[in-house]
Amino acid sequence: MGKKEKIIVGMSGGVDSSVAALLLLEQGYQVEGLFMKNWEEDDTQEYCSATVDLADAQSVADQLGIRLHTVNFSGEYWDNVFEYFLAEYRAGRTPNPDVLCNREIKFKAFLDYALHLGADRIATGHYASIARQGERWQLLRAQDENKDQTYFLYMLGQAQLRHSQFPLGDLEKPVVRRIAEQAGLPNHKKKDSTGICFIGERKFSEFLSRFLPAQPGQMVTPEGTVIGEHQGLMYYTLGQRKGLGIGGRADGDADPWFVVDKEIASNRLIVAQGHNHPRLLKQGLAASQLHWVAGTPPELPITCMARIRHRQPLQACTLSPLENGNLQVQFNNKQRAVTPGQSVVFYQGQECLGGGIIEQAY
Repeated sequence: MGKKEKIIVGMSGGVDSSVAALLLLEQGYQVEGLFMKNWEEDDTQEYCSATVDLADAQSVADQLGIRLHTVNFSGEYWDNVFEYFLAEYRAGRTPNPDVLCNREIKFKAFLDYALHLGADRIATGHYASIARQGERWQLLRAQDENKDQTYFLYMLGQAQLRHSQFPLGDLEKPVVRRIAEQAGLPNHKKKDSTGICFIGERKFSEFLSRFLPAQPGQMVTPEGTVIGEHQGLMYYTLGQRKGLGIGGRADGDADPWFVVDKEIASNRLIVAQGHNHPRLLKQGLAASQLHWVAGTPPELPITCMARIRHRQPLQACTLSPLENGNLQVQFNNKQRAVTPGQSVVFYQGQECLGGGIIEQAY
């Protein structure tokens, strides 16, 4: 009998990574776990409690009879993810740190550390799949379309996929919880984490104000009428409805107000009434910082599907090269709230081709 393949599972203390470890054990792998601490501040139960999560991960590891390593990547996270996060907000854009966290921490720092520990591969509780087509590794959408996380994984490349495994790719979330319950895992009812991991469920503007000072400015209609004051463009995102504080104006109708644009130079926030106000609907976008999972771009132009936010239904589009090396994405149907700083991710069938950062919409 040959030597068992060693897989180190990134264990967060949640039910998904716990079941991933359980399934790999059942499949005969030599499994160990690793808990990553990526954020040092506010380690309290109110926010992002690494202490509680570590205790949950240790409890599951003990029950499964596997070793749990712990490692602190908070320095790498600050330098390679959070600094970018703040820079994007300073520029009035809305970044997605989870995409960068996967590339820089979970599939770089963690992968390197696991290989140093003698692992053949790493695994996580992400909902996605990996397939091999000849010499090429493919990133595939998950069976559970509602949980599919390829949007956050599109910056992975061939080297990462070759050394990774996603045991939950073919499972629906309710099945994962049932497996955890039947196995008696202590966290089988644990609530899924929401929001950006280091911010947790606290009020976002309060967190951001600790790092970026308020820059109040005018809140105006598309026609230029001043109807209020904002506390800083970084606190708002396109399509946002809540938190504007301008409902119930005597001179307006009953339709709710939405953020429809930001004027960075004049520090003005543009708001308008109506979920589908024309200023919110765009036919296309330009994307930069392109990354292709295959390592090389497809032959352009190409028709494919895309999404501009997690869980958005896939949208038909055409990709064309721009002279500056960026990519033009032309959608068949107009898209709502195309947000600079967020990612646009491309698909052909089940395969995630890659993606880029939205620079501007038009």
